[in-house]
Amino acid sequence: MSSHRGTAVRSTDQTFDSLNSLVYCAGVATDPADLLRQRGIQVTAQRLAVLRAVAGQPHITADAVAEAVRAEIGAISLQSVYDALGVLVAEGLIRRIQPAGSPARFEDRVGDNHHHLICRICGRVVDVDCAVGSAPCLTAVDDMGYEIDEAEVAYWGRCPDCVAQSRASTRADPPTRRRRRQRRIARTEGPNDPVKGR
Repeated sequence: MSSHRGTAVRSTDQTFDSLNSLVYCAGVATDPADLLRQRGIQVTAQRLAVLRAVAGQPHITADAVAEAVRAEIGAISLQSVYDALGVLVAEGLIRRIQPAGSPARFEDRVGDNHHHLICRICGRVVDVDCAVGSAPCLTAVDDMGYEIDEAEVAYWGRCPDCVAQSRASTRADPPTRRRRRQRRIARTEGPNDPVKGR
């Protein structure tokens, strides 16, 4: 898998495997067009291209879906992409997630209880299985009368690449840290410092 703008890009074989996995999990035929038909969704080139774009790049934004669809089939409006995404989400064929402070992202991993790791630095999002096995985190301490069917958990931190980059830049430029510390000390002491005023 190669990296592009902080998100992983799947090869063509992986995209088809992902689509076939989606179809298999849904318990329907192996053709994505049949998948749409079985859900009562009109099959269009736009919807198929949107489905392929989401399957091809995990946690893709609507803008990136539009770019991928335009590269595949030509012109399509952003509104048409949003409409297709909305239909596919409503039918449970793809999932919409929206980490705080980020645009909505779409993924084809549906039908399981998984969560996400999100990098605070680069915005990379990756899947992580439920922390304690098969969906026990759906059990709230007090469900307040709700019938809970899904839990959204986001783990925030720094991805391995950003951690390594941060460590490398810290080691490469220690005088900068000293200068920053000296400036902070100077600001806190201020002009009325008796030691400086001598």
